[in-house]
Amino acid sequence: MEAIFETKKVLRKKYLDKRMTLSQDEVFLFSEQIFEMFLKEFSLKPNSKIHCFVPITSKNEVNTKFFFDYCFKNNIRIFVPKIVGDDLTSIEVTPDTEFSISKWNIKEPKNSVGNTIKEFDFCLTPLLYCDAKGNRVGYGKGFYDRFFSENIVNTKVGLSFYRPDSLISDVLSSDIRLDFLIIPNEIFVF
Repeated sequence: MEAIFETKKVLRKKYLDKRMTLSQDEVFLFSEQIFEMFLKEFSLKPNSKIHCFVPITSKNEVNTKFFFDYCFKNNIRIFVPKIVGDDLTSIEVTPDTEFSISKWNIKEPKNSVGNTIKEFDFCLTPLLYCDAKGNRVGYGKGFYDRFFSENIVNTKVGLSFYRPDSLISDVLSSDIRLDFLIIPNEIFVF
């Protein structure tokens, strides 16, 4: 079977539209399955450092609440993104961290002091689509590609509801591939 190639723009629209058809119950269930797949694949130790996105619920992103609860309970350090100018900074959070909604409609910590931490054991990465080579399609601003190029991330993990079915035709040299993709019932290794 011949590979199907599609542009990021086409894939971005296709998978955002597809994701918006999911009910909140489906998002919750699939997110929980993704979290369980993650725990089966990876062993997390106290003081591990995980960079994890806070989902944009209005866009039906994978619910990462399971990851946060697990990390807080098991003394795993968890960091979240905060957009400052054109950069994605990392803020360490605790169960007491206060959040507000940014201009991007993303829940971010009110604290704007970034961490000096530049090395993470894992980065749980939001995406609209990931192809079979680990190339991802986000919202098109390049925040995570810059984050990956400026930090040491031992394991880059994309979280998605959908398996790869097309290859991205317009991958740039500045695009940084993921190491893993986790969907509700499968893990892809790149």
